[in-house]
Amino acid sequence: MQLKLDMMQTAAIAVVVFYFGGWLRTKISLLEKFCIPAPVIGGLVFAIVNLILRQNGLLMIDMDTTLQKPFMMVFFTTIGMGASIELIKKGGLQVVIFWLLASLLCVFQDTLSIVLANILGIDPKLGLIAGSITMTGGHGTGAAFGALFESQGMQGAVTAAMAAATFGLVMGSIIGGPIGQGLIKRKGLKPSVSTEIKQAAATTEVVEEITYEELFKTFAIVLVSIGIGAVLEKFFVKAGLTLPSYVSSMIIAAIILNVGESTGKWHINSKCTDAIGNIGLNVFLSMALIGLKLWELADIAGPMLIILISQTILMALFATFITFNFMGKDYDAAIGAAGHCGFGMGATPNGIANMTSVSQKFGPAPRAFFVLPIVGAFLIDFTNAIIITAFVNFFK
Repeated sequence: MQLKLDMMQTAAIAVVVFYFGGWLRTKISLLEKFCIPAPVIGGLVFAIVNLILRQNGLLMIDMDTTLQKPFMMVFFTTIGMGASIELIKKGGLQVVIFWLLASLLCVFQDTLSIVLANILGIDPKLGLIAGSITMTGGHGTGAAFGALFESQGMQGAVTAAMAAATFGLVMGSIIGGPIGQGLIKRKGLKPSVSTEIKQAAATTEVVEEITYEELFKTFAIVLVSIGIGAVLEKFFVKAGLTLPSYVSSMIIAAIILNVGESTGKWHINSKCTDAIGNIGLNVFLSMALIGLKLWELADIAGPMLIILISQTILMALFATFITFNFMGKDYDAAIGAAGHCGFGMGATPNGIANMTSVSQKFGPAPRAFFVLPIVGAFLIDFTNAIIITAFVNFFK
């Protein structure tokens, strides 16, 4: 039997899968502990069921994922709408240092993946998928570049990206706590209260409401950014650059935000931005996950596992010897190192979960909790996209 779903039916299945994943996470504590996103949980279950049905000749499901890209564009554009220069200034030098360290990790991750791909004799792009695309980038960036690679003829790129990103989420959550705790105990570190960071955090809080007018205005800015970004993308293509379409939209959105903030002519509601971005991310990821072709992983599972284990070792060493030392060698730096493991191999929520776990045992770390979300929310996506693009174009 063959079941064909049009684009609206596919989107409906994706939404149902998202809620199923959320429900399943409330029932299985391990999924909650590792902060596995609901679309990933539900999508993987669907993909496994789809694999079983296909391999046993019972049912083949053909899905129209036309709407996947629009939702992806919405999500990444909202990230650009959070790239506030004013917020970076309030975070001070610590934000800049951590941003540079996170970007340096991306370079290390991609270099390691390319070197191992050459040693293992596999496509360098497959190596990059197990690099900063999915480690620092997570499922969202993985799905975006996976789709780009598939359009260039690399079969199974999205499936490989989702598998790598899920591996990173779990391993980043596992190693973060022990690394942070180990640094604190070995160095005899104690919590310290930073008045400056507390004040900076307080000044970033703006009272905002989600209303129809604010929601529609924010959505209009998203659409305008995507439209102008599509024009900008043509210039990148003519210049011979290979990059996902969302990068140009992120750039336009960031320009619109910062021009508004610097002139005072307009304000972008961050609550509305987050709401629209979360809708885009959850539907986009759910559609990417239900479309996984797990049968395509058979030939690449071994080499990918070697690269991913190597990435875990790299992350542990980087957090212990580089993040900790350059962030100040103090208690907050140790908490930040724990967070960097979750953030550098998964996503910002995983980094925060790591820091929360350690700080609940040893004491508050306001600087670490202020710095990591700023870098993880939008800054690293800009530099990571640039770094990935540089590697892709060099090895294409």
